Amino acid sequence: MKTKTTFAGIPAEFAGYDSASVVLLPVPYDGTSSWIKGADKGPEAFLHAAENMELYDIETDTEVYRQGIFLNEPLDGFERPEDMVQQVYNATKKHLHKRKFITLMGGEHSISIGAMRACNEMFEDLTVLQLDAHADLRAVYEGSPYNHACAMHEINQTANLVQVGIRSMDISEKAEMNEDNVFFAHDMANNDDWMEEVMACMTDNVYITVDLDALDPSIMPATGTPEPGGLFWYETLEFLQKVFRDKNVVGFDLVELCPMPGQQASEFLAAKLYYKMLSYKYADSPADDQEEGGYYKEEKNLQNAFDDDYDEY
Repeated sequence: MKTKTTFAGIPAEFAGYDSASVVLLPVPYDGTSSWIKGADKGPEAFLHAAENMELYDIETDTEVYRQGIFLNEPLDGFERPEDMVQQVYNATKKHLHKRKFITLMGGEHSISIGAMRACNEMFEDLTVLQLDAHADLRAVYEGSPYNHACAMHEINQTANLVQVGIRSMDISEKAEMNEDNVFFAHDMANNDDWMEEVMACMTDNVYITVDLDALDPSIMPATGTPEPGGLFWYETLEFLQKVFRDKNVVGFDLVELCPMPGQQASEFLAAKLYYKMLSYKYADSPADDQEEGGYYKEEKNLQNAFDDDYDEY
């Protein structure tokens, strides 16, 4: 993956690590995908599309890049999926310890495992909000617990998982599922109150993982496993705005962008969605927005390794 200088070409004064509120961590990994390959090309396509995006958000009347967005070097070159998970975990924990708002761009959905693990260790009573077409609750798939089809299995055992937009799964995953916290797409289509019901399932601290196949393939065809019947643009934004307004979102990721020739609209949608989510996060907040106090777990539980400078992981 070619390294970009700054996210979306923002001025260097808003891209330095020390002053940035936000860290963007690209993880161009596609080691376990089982159908359409190419999610490892997603971060580069996303970053290229972002360079063509207006930086003023009309809806929130903000220029969120002024909060500072540090573009981390991409994490890549992994031989095994477990190595990727460990490196993502290390990097995420490092940035969280520096009180950065962590965001990741994949790559396949397995890149979320390490980030969710780190956030769950750092924040009390964490909810993981999963927007996805697939349940991703298999314990093992194709010989690995770190397969993209297993992305949510670990966090389902250790945190409050809320799944939204699900419309494809194996019958074996039903045994792993907390159906009170699952919002199937076919039910959502006939339920005007689904957003409020999802909100009621979540705790205060929330990590959001967005598999882009949660969106309908008519607006997001460029994913590795597209499924009909997904979310559309404005209902997705309405829901996410509610989450950012009413909860303490501690980080998020976007995954499973699989670039297709002639489908730059999908890449631009991913960039726009990322920027919208940041705009919602900081719409009504000063620069130093990261919640502290009761949200963080005790510092004594952190490993001493995370006292080093951010670039030593």
